[in-house]
Amino acid sequence: SGSGMAFIIVQHLAPDHKSILTDLIGRYTKMRVVEVEDGMVVRPDCTYIIPPNHDMAILNGTLNLLEFTAPRGQRMPVDFFFRSLAQDQHARAIGIVLSGTGSDGTLGIRAIKGEGGMVMAQDFDSTQYDGMPRSAVATGMVDYVLPPAEMPKRLIGYVDQALGRHKPDMPPGPRISDTLKKIFVILRAQTGHDFSLYKQSTIGRRVERRMAVHQIGDLGDYARFLQQNANEVDALFHDLLIGVTSFFRDPEAFTALQDEAIVRLLSAKPAGAAIRVWVPACSTGEEAYSIAILLQERMDALKSSFKLTVFATDIDSHAIEQARAGIYPASIAADVSPERLKRYFTEEPGEGLLRVNKLIRDMLVFSVQDVIKDPPFSKLDLISCRNLLIYMGPELHDKLVPLFHYALNPAGYLFLGTSETIGEHLDLFAALNRTAKLYQRKDSGIAHRLPTGQFLRLPASKATPPVRPAAREAGAQLRDLTERTLLRQFAPASALVNDRGDILYLHGRTGDYLEPAAGEADLSILKMAREGLRPGLTIALRKAATGNDAEILSGLRVKTNGAYTRVDLRVQPLTADAGEPRLYLVTLGPSAAADAKPGRVAAGARAKAGGPKPQLALLQRQLRDKEEYLQSIVEELETTNEELKSSNEEMQSINEEMQSANEELETSREELQSV
Repeated sequence: SGSGMAFIIVQHLAPDHKSILTDLIGRYTKMRVVEVEDGMVVRPDCTYIIPPNHDMAILNGTLNLLEFTAPRGQRMPVDFFFRSLAQDQHARAIGIVLSGTGSDGTLGIRAIKGEGGMVMAQDFDSTQYDGMPRSAVATGMVDYVLPPAEMPKRLIGYVDQALGRHKPDMPPGPRISDTLKKIFVILRAQTGHDFSLYKQSTIGRRVERRMAVHQIGDLGDYARFLQQNANEVDALFHDLLIGVTSFFRDPEAFTALQDEAIVRLLSAKPAGAAIRVWVPACSTGEEAYSIAILLQERMDALKSSFKLTVFATDIDSHAIEQARAGIYPASIAADVSPERLKRYFTEEPGEGLLRVNKLIRDMLVFSVQDVIKDPPFSKLDLISCRNLLIYMGPELHDKLVPLFHYALNPAGYLFLGTSETIGEHLDLFAALNRTAKLYQRKDSGIAHRLPTGQFLRLPASKATPPVRPAAREAGAQLRDLTERTLLRQFAPASALVNDRGDILYLHGRTGDYLEPAAGEADLSILKMAREGLRPGLTIALRKAATGNDAEILSGLRVKTNGAYTRVDLRVQPLTADAGEPRLYLVTLGPSAAADAKPGRVAAGARAKAGGPKPQLALLQRQLRDKEEYLQSIVEELETTNEELKSSNEEMQSINEEMQSANEELETSREELQSV
């Protein structure tokens, strides 16, 4: 009592008998002990008991009761509550697994540790049934394994340091960075992995948790403790790698992956073709197996055979061993449908364990790999890298996204976590589903990283010529001179652009049609287009991108030097080799009807046609062009809104970190006032 904590007890109770647990516990504590009612607000120094025949969750500090949906024998009330506790309380969540049978609680402690919370388990020798504690400890995520009598002291000490007024003495500013550098050096020396480019705020929070576990108040003291204890280095290493994972995590995102990527991918491949997938940072393998199941289901639906290979990698060898075994607690039933459980999993000897079938396991190749420094896989059709980039600093983020682009086949797919984006690399990937964070590889981005000349087919005379007689050399020079003169005189003004409209090469006098836009230099042809040209140019580029034929617009009114002139526009898609970006040649020139003023041309046309019909047709065409232009603008606005939404999510994440920092400053201010 007086600890400031609330205790919530979730036990496996008989559904058809009234529980006397409330009365039993009330005899041993001065705290208020109550059986939970739906909507009950959690208060400090109170104990809450789950009622029979219910699941229980916590939302915004309020306990909510739900009717059981799983059949008896498959109910996992501890996992259900632990997961909701992690989502609601984040780093303030503490999970304690006591004596019990089965594996209930194992997936829940993963969620708590993934949010930065703390986990205890009962020492096996002191239990009547050690199934639940053993399953929890086997994950490698339990901070304390203790008999019940020793738990209160450790619990109060941890809460006082990690969440109370005696937080670790973290020096301000550069001193944190300097001390963390020493910790990074120790980690790299023992594990071979460098965490210096990960987000420092995330690393700092995980280090604080380890300090609280060992009751060390100074960061420098903890660095010295690491130097002297190799086991703690391993423990910190595993804590840094802990991430929340589960089968089919974010079901809506996996539905989008299935419908918008896997269906297209297998439908576009001939029977017997190889399908290669890479899942970096696979942790204990749940999401890698999930993707393999989706691939198998689609292959069965097509009634066709493919060579399916899923490469799953992680830097944590312990996690890879677990993933390779493919054995999971029965509580995965909360994430896997009964049909998939029956088809793709079998019960293992032992209590409450399921194993992925050999059909699916044979698809996967698990290996230890550091995606930052080890060579990537190549010729891939799909990369699923979920919830890794959120831990990376900007430098690593900018390294990994181009690396994924390199590893994928043309039109390959990239699947990210719901809080991740490709950042500034819009030239490398196109968004298929921004909500699900599903992207498709683009080839045009290569143009920004290679010289323009690599995309142009130069005449043979431009290449390094072989040794040949002087007469033939002179003839070639004369031919080149003639061709260049003819091109200058008769070839129209042209621009070579990619599918984003970025200008790669200009030919001829384009000043009558293009001019640099005010502000920061930008080589987008749409931004450089003179007044009257942009709507038609936008429409023509979009149509050319969706088809293989040239798009021609005639008689566009373009303002040049204060006067309007008629301009003909042609956008010609250029044939690209496999793996090369799609390019377009934009040709601009005076309209064929430019020999007369627009008014006289229109009148003459009407006179010859015998009526106003040509003028009406012209107006209808202009109206149709305007409608298409407006539609393209609407699509651009929708894309911009999605990007702003993603940016807003990132800003909210930053705001949460700032709020956390503000709370720490407020605590420090209170301590100073006390002093």
